[in-house]
Amino acid sequence: MVLSDSITKLKGVGPALSEKLALLGVTTVRDLIYFFPRRYDDFSHVTKLKDVQPGPVTVKVKVEKVTARHVRRGLHITEAIIADETSKLRAVWFNQPYRPESLKSDAVFYMSGTFDFQRDRFILQNPSVEKVAEFAKNTARIVPIYPQVRGLKSYQLRQMISQLLPLIAILPDTLPPEVVKRENLLPLSAALLQMHFPESHQALQEAKKRIAFEELFELLLAAHLNKVEHRAHLGWEIPYEQAAAEAFTAALSFTLTNAQRRVAWEILQDIQHDQPMNRLLQGDVGSGKTVVAAFAAFMAGRQGMQSAFMAPTEVLAAQHAESLSQLLRPLGMSVGLLVGSVKPGAKKVLTQQIKEGNVDIVVGTHALIQQKIEFAKLGLVVIDEQHRFGVNQRKALLAKSDRLPHLLAMTATPIPRSLTLTVYGELDVSVIDERPPGRTPIITEIHSPHSVKPLYEHIDQQINQGRQVYIICPLVSESDTLGFKSVEQEYDRLQKSVFKHRRIGLLHGQLSSVEKDEVMTRFKNGEFDILVATTVVEVGVDVPNATIMLIEGADRFGLAQLHQLRGRVGRGKHQSYCYLVPSTAQKPSQRLQEVARSDDGFYLAQVDLELRGPGELYGTRQHGSLDLRVANIADTKLVSHVQKVAEAFATTATDLLQYPELHKRVERLRRVTTFN
Repeated sequence: MVLSDSITKLKGVGPALSEKLALLGVTTVRDLIYFFPRRYDDFSHVTKLKDVQPGPVTVKVKVEKVTARHVRRGLHITEAIIADETSKLRAVWFNQPYRPESLKSDAVFYMSGTFDFQRDRFILQNPSVEKVAEFAKNTARIVPIYPQVRGLKSYQLRQMISQLLPLIAILPDTLPPEVVKRENLLPLSAALLQMHFPESHQALQEAKKRIAFEELFELLLAAHLNKVEHRAHLGWEIPYEQAAAEAFTAALSFTLTNAQRRVAWEILQDIQHDQPMNRLLQGDVGSGKTVVAAFAAFMAGRQGMQSAFMAPTEVLAAQHAESLSQLLRPLGMSVGLLVGSVKPGAKKVLTQQIKEGNVDIVVGTHALIQQKIEFAKLGLVVIDEQHRFGVNQRKALLAKSDRLPHLLAMTATPIPRSLTLTVYGELDVSVIDERPPGRTPIITEIHSPHSVKPLYEHIDQQINQGRQVYIICPLVSESDTLGFKSVEQEYDRLQKSVFKHRRIGLLHGQLSSVEKDEVMTRFKNGEFDILVATTVVEVGVDVPNATIMLIEGADRFGLAQLHQLRGRVGRGKHQSYCYLVPSTAQKPSQRLQEVARSDDGFYLAQVDLELRGPGELYGTRQHGSLDLRVANIADTKLVSHVQKVAEAFATTATDLLQYPELHKRVERLRRVTTFN
């Protein structure tokens, strides 16, 4: 058996079971080996029967008597008298009609279960059973508990993985031997064995240390190699002009904050060199990132170079084009908008003007670099809310330019340092940690789902004053299992009852790009009073007239995600409100309390990082670029240490191909990007 084999090669895994495994992302032997437990139950301490206490317990016993009966339709009970040299005890199994057959033996068994008081007596309930002579998988050890789906239990996964122990034992190491030795790490095979069947808590911690180190090492090595490759290209020199900088700031209708001045200087320093800039600009909602990017585009335009601004949607691209026009046209810079909705005739003319160099700044979606758009001299690329820019995308840019343009990625999602080192480790980072003065704070409150009537009344009052409202739901369609509100369900309900006198729009991710853009444009233009939506509005269009953000099922969202949703309001001159409505009337979670307490996105991002486990962190929002199953991304000390080890290895390793598995994994990570 080899790692790439289908999971169906394992004994007992047929089509039905393989379908359930596929739901967990397990289709190959490799997937199963790296499918780690979510927790562990400690049944390693074997107790004499005379010493058992209520609670989890493991005993070593023989079976003296077994009885089985159906007590009513659908309920089968197996009872056994178990004994050791110190005492006897009653064990009971519910709905396990196969159990008597497994106990018909003179063998000695380990049994692990809960010793509890039931029906006027103490019994050992539903214990796991294994013969002492066998390799213990379910009892008398630290027992792994795996993520499950209906019809697939942890004991089945333990049985499957136990079949792979001979293969795990001979797996070659993926890390360089010198790194394993210097960092005092377990060999990979030993670590994987201990992850699934730990011999002790100490052995389990050593295994987690090894796997976590490897996950981070691969990610950080990939980032470092991308950074080295990027710097090897030749870029455009865009010299700093003092007079031009003064003209730009003098033309603004506001004064730049100190933070904006600082990051603008970092960027302008970068683009002076022929080594292409590769920088991430972070700034909380409303901190003024666009004007900083416009500053750099202005400097590029002064040297006869063009800039491309890429946004995730057409609506956001149109908004950027409008903002950049207001900032740069008075300074003699031309701005063009190239998106799918531009009519063919106008698009043809604009495309020709771009090719001839008659447009200084071109705004569009990322199709700007993927379609056959030719630039006369592309000096700067600005990407909004799409942070990774991998190997393939650099090749696409090189195809449009004699040299590699400077790259500035922008995000309104504050990213903790440990995350920037891993996922965005190839980027230099600038942070705008100051907001423009005069912004009115958003009032944030938590409301029980049973007390939303006053919120609806407040919404009506705001609409009467000409304002607009977002209502956010976690799901697109109704779900019986999750119990959360859906946008479709809420849209119908509000239209027919509470707000039947209002104009309501519907927006969710299952609409086409054209449909989403149309709905957002109509909302921005004031054609809807209320927009019922999923988180597709999380990062997007600026609607200054929207003053209320009501988030249904707020406990369903991540903390940083709630902060981003809140940032859709408070962008105009009117007082704005964010109402968090959990799905139940229980005490609000720490996550919701933190959002209500603070509007500091960087603080909330760090708290979010600490509250979430590595498996759920940042999830699909990073498009799979963070695949950490064991490593704690909030452990900045470990991340920083592994970064140094990875960079030191990269400078001394002459050829990564001598480590085939490491090379394969690192190359895959180098190409992970949001643009695929």
